Amino acid sequence: MRWWILAFPAGVGKATARSGIKLWLGVPPHKAGVFSAGNGPSMRAAILGATTDDHERLLDQVRASTRLTHTDPRAQHGAVAIALAAQVARQETEPDPQRWLDRVVASLGPDAQELVDLLQQALHSVLRGEPTTQFAASLGLQRGVTGYTYHTVPVCIHAWLANPRDFRGAVSDVIVCGGDADTTAAIVGGIVGSAVGRQGIPDDWVTGLWEWPRSVAWMERLGRQLADSLSTGNAGTAPRIGPVPVIARNLLFLAVVLGHGFRRLAPPY
Repeated sequence: MRWWILAFPAGVGKATARSGIKLWLGVPPHKAGVFSAGNGPSMRAAILGATTDDHERLLDQVRASTRLTHTDPRAQHGAVAIALAAQVARQETEPDPQRWLDRVVASLGPDAQELVDLLQQALHSVLRGEPTTQFAASLGLQRGVTGYTYHTVPVCIHAWLANPRDFRGAVSDVIVCGGDADTTAAIVGGIVGSAVGRQGIPDDWVTGLWEWPRSVAWMERLGRQLADSLSTGNAGTAPRIGPVPVIARNLLFLAVVLGHGFRRLAPPY
């Protein structure tokens, strides 16, 4: 996290940026988080559910990942729901939505009742056959999904349950909801990807992916090394990339993001 924040990542949330600075100032990881209910921890949670079978270990991992950047309990509640969704997606060919929700309730307890109510609404909406855009609008998000965890997570869960094994459909459904679409697409892609694997991702999406200096081959190598470390129990070393290309890429992307933001401030709006 410390080195990542030094590479000037574009569009990083304020809570995550502040946490990265605190880590460089010597604050220990379990105290680096700031009080925020942002969706950063939920964005990191799917990989934990995709790789962990033990329930208590998974909850411990989600708590540690959340505390690194966010201390608001709502951020952790949302991350737990996403991690359990990815775990269920990987373990069950046909996920049972109510059984998944019961697992979420048992893991979070009464303090997360607001989130549970929203997730229950998502389940009922899917059963009625409503599109994800309609469900988002019912939450007052017709102009886009915000970065608030209790907005992000229910909409992502809806897109997953409406398309449990359709990677293109699930990711597309949440993107057209607008708003914080890079985060929501990443979360939904992580959940559905846990179910369908590499073979379930559309080939044209993979061949059209451009994330220099990281390549598709690099990503696949990273995935294989993670799988190997899980099967052997030995921590592996992630494939490395030089810092100069990463910083150059992020500065270019930051310029694009800022240019887009300033353009939206100018007429025609």
